[in-house]
Amino acid sequence: MALIQSTLIWVVYAVVIALVVAVASIFVFLYQTPRERSATVSIVCIFTLTSLLATLLLLPVDIALVSSTTSSKLGRRKEWATDASVANIVYTIKIVYYALYSLDAVLCLLVVPFTYFWYEEYDEVAAEEGTQTIGSRFLGALKYTLAFVALVVIVFLVGFFVPVARDRNGAHYGLDYFRRILEENHGERALTFAIGLLITVGTLIYVLYTAAGFALLPVAFIKSAPAISAPTLTANTASALEQNRERQRQLEGRSAGSSEGLNSKDRRELDALVREERTLVRRERLAAEARGEHSHWLVKTWMKIEAVFRPLKLLGGFVLMIVAIAVWVSMLLTGIDKAKNSICKSHCGYILGHVNIVNPMNWILVKSSKIFPIDYVIFLILILFFFFSSVVGMASIGIRFLWLRLFQIRNGHTSPQAMLMGTVMLTLMALAINYAVAMLVAPQYSHFGPQTYCDKPLRHPTDQPDCSEHRKLRPCSERADSQAARNVCTASVGSTFLDTITVNFSFFGAVDFWAQFVFLAVYLIVFVVSLFRVPKLDQYETDADAEEEEEEGLLASTGRRFGATWQDITGRSKDYGSSNGRGARHDNTE
Repeated sequence: MALIQSTLIWVVYAVVIALVVAVASIFVFLYQTPRERSATVSIVCIFTLTSLLATLLLLPVDIALVSSTTSSKLGRRKEWATDASVANIVYTIKIVYYALYSLDAVLCLLVVPFTYFWYEEYDEVAAEEGTQTIGSRFLGALKYTLAFVALVVIVFLVGFFVPVARDRNGAHYGLDYFRRILEENHGERALTFAIGLLITVGTLIYVLYTAAGFALLPVAFIKSAPAISAPTLTANTASALEQNRERQRQLEGRSAGSSEGLNSKDRRELDALVREERTLVRRERLAAEARGEHSHWLVKTWMKIEAVFRPLKLLGGFVLMIVAIAVWVSMLLTGIDKAKNSICKSHCGYILGHVNIVNPMNWILVKSSKIFPIDYVIFLILILFFFFSSVVGMASIGIRFLWLRLFQIRNGHTSPQAMLMGTVMLTLMALAINYAVAMLVAPQYSHFGPQTYCDKPLRHPTDQPDCSEHRKLRPCSERADSQAARNVCTASVGSTFLDTITVNFSFFGAVDFWAQFVFLAVYLIVFVVSLFRVPKLDQYETDADAEEEEEEGLLASTGRRFGATWQDITGRSKDYGSSNGRGARHDNTE
């Protein structure tokens, strides 16, 4: 029975990873510029995004496996859950975690930078002339990557030798849970230091980009719906462009038949038609991009799916807004709880020994975790919400160095260099999201899930408590120090890893903790502003002037919006009959 249960849990994880691969692929293909698409860049970005999301989504599997060893109704371990079997489960999860964390670090610090320089080293002219070989290009990219190799070596060496907490008087390190944390070896300490450093760097990015996107994404869902379908825009634009060029031919023919040329009135009309033609050509190009012409089949499929679910965007926006507010409230409550009731304050990164203030997200996840995989579905939605909020934040703010914009993340217009840079930033933000979810959004769920223990005295230290007659169940917690709790409760490997970072390197824990309040403040400011101002995520490029605002046609009646949705699904425009150029322009700018 235990083998079947654990196998099913891993099968669910495999299915989720397949879904993650699809999400990462769609994201990369949607955002990359089709004209500059690189197979190497695409593969590296997809693999990196899959790895980081797989790391985040391992936590529910971790919780389900360690919780499967206990009966939450009886507060004791199951008959098959011996110390050896529990240790084997924990060891397996630890191997997966360490492999994924190590892979994330290598991809972020070595593989992605090498791919960036590999792409930059390419010289089309030299490649055609044969003066640039694969070997010379590889050496050129490796030369610049050596700085990152040195950085990785230094980080791991520092983590290997840096002194950590061993004896903190008055910091309550006598508890069994924290004593075990302090007993890791030097290799584990080097990895925890490296990941702790990356989490802290990612947190500094996360408090700006993810917080802004967390507020903008629901509002963008509510406020941004297309007024006219791509097929209708294409048909109307083609008709208007044909009439424009026909009128230009008439004027040019009149000029050819007259020795004096065009009069001033006709010349002004011809100039106006030329300017209008440029606008219509640009509009035709935008309509083609909106329809996914010359795009990968994956992009076209995504556009069809997006069109099918477009009527639900408004409802989805309100749902996401409620979820965002619930997460914000949960983080605030847990933050206050940690600041007030942490057992060792800044000495251990504000670890909370026991949850004193109930928050909504933690309560929902703990209750749903009793029936796997309901909690996994909720957790998956939560993680994807954080992930796409980070993407929206990058699209809204851009990749900057101080006030200088280096790259712009835009749907269908993102260069390969920007994709790689954005992937590194998403990796760092994902590690910060991992900390925020485990430590603030759902601390009880992330540490012990639905595990409970029977708080009754034991006859022998190795016995299991018995609450079959008198129910005296208590939720497992880090601070539970009774023998019954030690015999029953097993903390998740993921939460223990994060606790190891905050205990051994308390500076990281303190920075990561107080940064969450900055996240809450940034979210609140952006949320209030976005309620009164429509977010324009691509304004820097697509709304450069008033003509492109006209081309996007974002204002229309509700009935026209649903008509546009159906036309995008079918790929056909509605035949409104013949119309003149003025009518076509009116339809596009209404």
